[in-house]
Amino acid sequence: MHAGEGPRLPQNISGTPTVILLLNRLFVMVRSSLWRRACNMECTPCFQGKHHIARHKPAAFIAGGQMTVAATCPRHAGRGCDNETVYRRMIAILAEWSTGYRIKFALILMSADLTSCTVGPNFVAPAQPHETNYVMGQAATVTAKASGDATQQINLGGALEADWWTRLRSPDLDRTVTLALSNNRTLEVARANLLKVAEGVKVARAGLLPQLDATSGLAGQQYGASFLGREAATFPSFWAYSAGIGVSYDLDVFGGTHRSIELAAADTDVQQEAVRAAQLSVASDTVLAAIEVASTRAQIDVVKNVIASDQRTLSLVQSRLEAGASSDQDVTTAQSQLDRDRTLLPGLHQQLNIAQDTLATLVGSSPADWSAPDFSLTGMSLPQDVPLIVPSELVRSRPDIRAAEAQLHAASAAVGVATADLYPRFSLSANVAEQGLFAGPAGAAWSLVGGITAPIFHGGALSARLRAAQDDYQAAFAQYQQTVLTAFRQIADTLHALQNDADAVTAQRQALNSATKALGLNREAYTAGNTTILQVLDAQRLQQLAELSLVQARTERFLQTVNLFVAAGGGLKASGGAD
Repeated sequence: MHAGEGPRLPQNISGTPTVILLLNRLFVMVRSSLWRRACNMECTPCFQGKHHIARHKPAAFIAGGQMTVAATCPRHAGRGCDNETVYRRMIAILAEWSTGYRIKFALILMSADLTSCTVGPNFVAPAQPHETNYVMGQAATVTAKASGDATQQINLGGALEADWWTRLRSPDLDRTVTLALSNNRTLEVARANLLKVAEGVKVARAGLLPQLDATSGLAGQQYGASFLGREAATFPSFWAYSAGIGVSYDLDVFGGTHRSIELAAADTDVQQEAVRAAQLSVASDTVLAAIEVASTRAQIDVVKNVIASDQRTLSLVQSRLEAGASSDQDVTTAQSQLDRDRTLLPGLHQQLNIAQDTLATLVGSSPADWSAPDFSLTGMSLPQDVPLIVPSELVRSRPDIRAAEAQLHAASAAVGVATADLYPRFSLSANVAEQGLFAGPAGAAWSLVGGITAPIFHGGALSARLRAAQDDYQAAFAQYQQTVLTAFRQIADTLHALQNDADAVTAQRQALNSATKALGLNREAYTAGNTTILQVLDAQRLQQLAELSLVQARTERFLQTVNLFVAAGGGLKASGGAD
């Protein structure tokens, strides 16, 4: 069986991505161009290996309450290149750019968003299996015949309904399963977990939208002499405030947020399949517990019949003793057989009580508040027409296989998230606020900042995280393949069991007929004095074992039919949602 190939993963990435180097070079070029234009090309020598700002850092001081900037470029002092002049020219150039290139800059941002690449692998679902059957050489239609019991016909390619338990034709069972699916606490847990995980998708999607926050601040200040000189000590203290709104936005140029959304959605799919699996498990557990109740009741009836037979044998021996044809030893042997068979009932009653209590728990009730119906094997019909889904559709119908595929999708998205962490992150932030002094006027203020954060050195952590995500993907893919193989094996085992159980019913029925006939002959012989009581009891024991074995063999046919329905996905459609 080939479960198909997953998406091709990217090679391990190490070192600084080329895009970071290009963006850094672009930033240096723009900054150099701006400074040179502000200096009227007179400070070109200052750019020989060092940035002008770094080499000629301005010194600030306060004089008379006014902030001024002193020229610190002695090499070009007096040539129109003092810092104050340069800053004024740079502001004018930026103003010119803001008017002449505003539209172009907006178009660049729009195109960057529209053409942003989503790094990492794009998930491709594994190919469907190529097998056409579950058992080598088996025909599309298989017949399981049993003497004295229903004949089952298994049809490959048939469709199973979602309420598959109705095929057993038991109204009590239908009502019990419906009650379990409505009130079971395990299903409530699974549904609540699904809702919780679904909220994670909303959280991830919020990363694509601007984040809006209210901002405010309050500050008091008193300058000391050690900060700006002696005159600063004469400055009065003041209190200032600020209140406004801040907006931040991640451009998600390389798709890290999109991959996070994909990851959260895949996790939701996993939990969705967990809900479907829980539904299937609750339904199957309820049906199996009901069959267990019916089977145990049938075995109790058999043991009661055996005890009644033991009593008849004991009466026969006592009659012969009174007639002088038997001994006290024969009576004691018959009484011992009766007492030994009576010990079988407590264990069967305990087994019945456990199955009934299990049903009460499955329907969401306490055993003290709910009583299971009196299920019986005669009140159920063994399905004769048994549909079986084809292998290519099995991978789309079993919740565990679909959950494994969703986990594979999540692992693929995690590789994309780890890959995006290797690339720069672009962001925009803006603030609009009212600022002022408590003792003075207030005014509006605003800011608009574009930012970029590019990884340069993280000690190899980012590359290691990517390799770990890739390894996790390979593990998820192997787990998917194993899940498919396990599903195929379960169906193959169940198909074998259905055929073998039908043969077992035929054999056990024949054994019961022979044991019943032998018991009657031995009783007649004992009455005629031609045999001993031990031979009668031995024949009775064989008849008892044959009758119990027949009940168990018929029960196995019911159980394996239910197991086949469950192994085939229980009729849960891939497109159907979990209630």
